[in-house]
Amino acid sequence: MSTIALEHPDQPDVHRLIEALDNYQRPLYPAASHHGIPMSALAQPHVLFAVLRTDTGQAIGCGAVVLNPSTGPVAYGEIKRMFVQPWHRGQGLARQLCEFLEAQAIARGCPELALETGIYQSEALALYARAGFEPCEPFGDYQPDPLSVFMRKRLA
Repeated sequence: MSTIALEHPDQPDVHRLIEALDNYQRPLYPAASHHGIPMSALAQPHVLFAVLRTDTGQAIGCGAVVLNPSTGPVAYGEIKRMFVQPWHRGQGLARQLCEFLEAQAIARGCPELALETGIYQSEALALYARAGFEPCEPFGDYQPDPLSVFMRKRLA
């Protein structure tokens, strides 16, 4: 059994999750292809940061939606820092986390989600495809990168 809730990212167990994510990705891609955001950015008011916890309260996953306003309402949300500890994968937890973040974005009037992930993260690519994300061109401040896959999903 697990729970997912919006939480403040500045917690020791969350720092360990982000460190584990960085340690996983660092050997896969050169520094120029790392597009994570710092912990301080995750604590901004326009960021929805979710933590996945076991029934004993252990943080085993996290993810965020960065809401990007244009000149008015939210233009889109970007999925960032999605991670589930490897020994908890294969149980549908990442799917649940993705669905939770999507529902939170919809509740705030977000019409679309976008994301960037790496070409070597086949599990993430499969998760996002199953969740209805489709390949797209780079968005926001991203530049084309042969090691990146960009995806979007229109929300209901």
